[in-house]
Amino acid sequence: DAKHLVPNKMRDFFCTINLDQEEVFRTQVVEKSLSPYFGEEFYFEIPRTFQWLSFYIYDKSVLQKDLRIGKVSIKKEDLCNYTGKENWFMLQPVDSNSEVQGKVHLELKLNELITDNGSVCQQLVVHIKECHGLPLINGQNCDPYATVSLVGPSRNDQKKTKVKKKTSNPQFNETFYFEVTRSSSYTKKSQFQVEEEDIEKLEVRVDLWNNGNLVQDIFLGEIKVPVKVLRNDSFQAWYLLQPRENGNKSSKTDDLGSLRLNICYTEDYVLPSEYYASLRNLLLKSSDVQPISASAAYVLSEVCRDKYDAVLPLVRLLLHHHKLVPFVAAVAELDLKDTQEANTVFRGNSLATRCVDEMMKIVGKHYLKVTLKPVIDEICESPKPCEIDPIKLREGDNVEINMENLRYYVDKVFREIVRSSISCPTLMCDVFYSLRHLAAKRFPNDPHVQYSAVSSFVFLRFFAVAVVSPHTFHLRPHHPDAQTSRTLTLISKAIQTLGSWGSLTKSKLSSFKEMFMCEFFKTFQEEKFTESVKKFLDDVSSTESKEPSGLSEPVHLKEGEMYKRAQGRTRIGKKNFKKRWFCLTSREFTYHKQQDKEPIFTIPIKNILAVEKLDESSFNKKNMFQVLHGEKPLYIQANNCVEASEWIEALCRVTRCNQKRLSFYHPSAFLNGSWLCCKATLESTVGCARCTAADTQIEIDGDRETERIYSLFTINMSKLQKLEEACGSIAVYQGPRKEPDDYSNFTIEDSVATFHTIKQIIDVVEKLNESHEKYRKKRSSSAKYGSE
Repeated sequence: DAKHLVPNKMRDFFCTINLDQEEVFRTQVVEKSLSPYFGEEFYFEIPRTFQWLSFYIYDKSVLQKDLRIGKVSIKKEDLCNYTGKENWFMLQPVDSNSEVQGKVHLELKLNELITDNGSVCQQLVVHIKECHGLPLINGQNCDPYATVSLVGPSRNDQKKTKVKKKTSNPQFNETFYFEVTRSSSYTKKSQFQVEEEDIEKLEVRVDLWNNGNLVQDIFLGEIKVPVKVLRNDSFQAWYLLQPRENGNKSSKTDDLGSLRLNICYTEDYVLPSEYYASLRNLLLKSSDVQPISASAAYVLSEVCRDKYDAVLPLVRLLLHHHKLVPFVAAVAELDLKDTQEANTVFRGNSLATRCVDEMMKIVGKHYLKVTLKPVIDEICESPKPCEIDPIKLREGDNVEINMENLRYYVDKVFREIVRSSISCPTLMCDVFYSLRHLAAKRFPNDPHVQYSAVSSFVFLRFFAVAVVSPHTFHLRPHHPDAQTSRTLTLISKAIQTLGSWGSLTKSKLSSFKEMFMCEFFKTFQEEKFTESVKKFLDDVSSTESKEPSGLSEPVHLKEGEMYKRAQGRTRIGKKNFKKRWFCLTSREFTYHKQQDKEPIFTIPIKNILAVEKLDESSFNKKNMFQVLHGEKPLYIQANNCVEASEWIEALCRVTRCNQKRLSFYHPSAFLNGSWLCCKATLESTVGCARCTAADTQIEIDGDRETERIYSLFTINMSKLQKLEEACGSIAVYQGPRKEPDDYSNFTIEDSVATFHTIKQIIDVVEKLNESHEKYRKKRSSSAKYGSE
């Protein structure tokens, strides 16, 4: 959220997230506010290098261009200082001179020349090689050029490169010569002795500009290098472009308002796969360790401050290697040991419940979309009033009508859920089967516990959560508005209650916190709801395979506006780029002139042969990818790098089992009679690069997840050592514990087995530390930057 924004009157605000100057996310507009609450969460993989993560607050305008009120920019290197906690940031003024990104590659040299009359002159040679990562201007690549100046107290010699058209990575390769000083006489001693007062004050300045043609040129950044650093040697380096020093100093920075952010940023360097063999094996055999609390995976959850940090990579790694079900069963059994009452089974935030939650998010995405997306769309797009709380009723609302509306929606959502068991992924069924039987074994005298063990996950922690926050599960692109959000909350409460119906009796209706919900549920006291839930829970906790070979209705997976290059199917048709609405379902990939119009072009999913990035050089456009199918490749430009990455991932995922996938492709386009990448002149020539996703069966990178786990062990090494000491002291001293505080937070069932595991973890982590250190040294010796 933000507060005290200027101008000091109620306005409509929205916020954007930018990588450097590329917008990757935009919140909904909050109307008529000075302190807007956005409350939106955006998780994304960063598909390219960047310097700044920036947040811009805009004042929405209907007729004119949206006005940028202010920004918060955090340098990539500083993100770790703010990660995992909320911070208020003062908004900074947005000034074109400070909107800078990219870097420039320079070679600088001082030459000594002897003139015809025998005197010595110092000559400065500036070779401007190339730039990388210049910003997009109005969403398009810029037309950059550079000015190179030698600046001193009494001189300003300036030269200029040629303009490079439509590129963010211009190759200049131009050399400029400047006369520096001229001494009055030449002797051998004077070699490279330049007059002190001159050299101390001279600097090379390189300014990058976007050529505006008919409008004013736009400043893109500058660098300054003092000539005195060049005395002994030629100097070649990459320099990060900087804002102008005089950029808008007069603006006050304390009167624009402030923005509250919660940022979580992680960055890992993934080594080749063989480096992780020892740690990976240690983690994968966790489910076989007795007791489970002595396993490497369990120890990881014990030493992490937030169990969630450990759960994310752990579940993905175990899932990738088909080891998740036995591990979940083992930690669930440990969880049940501490559960005293049957009606509290799996209600806490333990390692077992967190692992099942994360598994359902990964494995159940498609299942949720099949089951809930159509009805959630209906509720959000044509909402009916559903408020039944007498205190919150608006003037003119009829509580009976609202209750009917709510009942209609609840019936519809409930019906979709209980008849969806055929679509429930097999892995989810296997986990539910284990949980059901473990709970029944722990509480043999309670007939309901086998159902509540499953319903506590599938209803309470999966469907009910997805209903109340559909944007988090990608069922909707944004937060619903306040009224719809309230409707979804009421539906979610109802679904939770209906899901746990088997363990409720009519006499327990009085246990509802809100009287109005109690009244509402009196209309649900029917046997059929109990039977439907029971049958559904029986089905989804069965070990038989539930995934159908094909769904009767296509599932809507992703949609959005992008640009596509005309396919040139007619001889006279111009091959320009046009804005189109793209739609991906489980059955086909289509584009339309506008949203909700009939498709102009359709590619059946089974016909897609590959989906790959397209080199920027093909059309001088960023964020391009290609869909290879029976006809010519379809070339598409996404609006930003994150969106491009998400579309490629979604298309790869839905086509990964296609029979005729290509193994090779052309990374560039076929233009003017040849492929730009390999120069082959036949359009039908087999691709020159191996497809990146040719063998993709599951979208989890096991090495990356293992690297994340290694990082977590490294960060929490002190806790690991403390746990090791605790195990040692328990094993040696078997009497009453005198100082339990040192290890009372840890679960230590078998101190000897746990001690052995921790020793193995520490050894493995130390070896990986050495490998990472070697990489860091190699990287720092090969990288040469002129500026940070």
